Amino acid sequence: MSSELNFLELFLKASIVVQLVIVVLILFSVISWAIIIQRSRILTRALKDSTTFEDRFWSGEDLNKLYEGLSNRRDGLAGSEQIFYVGFKEFSRLKQANPDAPESIIQGSSRAMNLAMNREIEGLETSVPFLATVASISPYIGLFGTVWGIMHAFMALSSAKQATLQMVAPGIAEALIATAIGLFAAIPAVMAYNRLSLRVNKLEQNYGNFIDEFTTILHRQVFAQQKNS
Repeated sequence: MSSELNFLELFLKASIVVQLVIVVLILFSVISWAIIIQRSRILTRALKDSTTFEDRFWSGEDLNKLYEGLSNRRDGLAGSEQIFYVGFKEFSRLKQANPDAPESIIQGSSRAMNLAMNREIEGLETSVPFLATVASISPYIGLFGTVWGIMHAFMALSSAKQATLQMVAPGIAEALIATAIGLFAAIPAVMAYNRLSLRVNKLEQNYGNFIDEFTTILHRQVFAQQKNS
């Protein structure tokens, strides 16, 4: 028997259980790479959009004009833009409804912005936990396929009149393919999960810092108006 077996030959010669394990692991790998590519693009764009908006925010543009500009494209807001829009909208509403309660105005605005931030982070984290699941279970699924394949190989060997290494080696090789594919699926998934999680955490920190800074501006504004009145 040739010592050079390609993957297709190993797959076709494996038992049905091992074949199913391999198919599942390949499917996990494909889905993982799709998530990695999609989330990487989304997070890169989110960080870029956040930086662009905050540069505009700190350029000295009037907040009312900035809010009006964002209102014209309400459905397309995300990240820092969405947080600012929600916060300033709530600030304006509370200021009109109860102008003599500055602390309530600031607390309500801050609470609205934090809720908006949580929704943004939840959207950014979509599908990322699946990578952690793949990273955790893929090696064990592959190991299950390997154990099953080796058991199948030895059971077939038991019925042979003469047992040789040449007879059992192909079966063991077929089984070990499952472990190899399990690692192939798990390693990129765990690396991507860690990297994407760090990028989400960085964005969350940026959003949190923006909320604190914007809240300070609103605080100064509302108390300045209180003194003038």
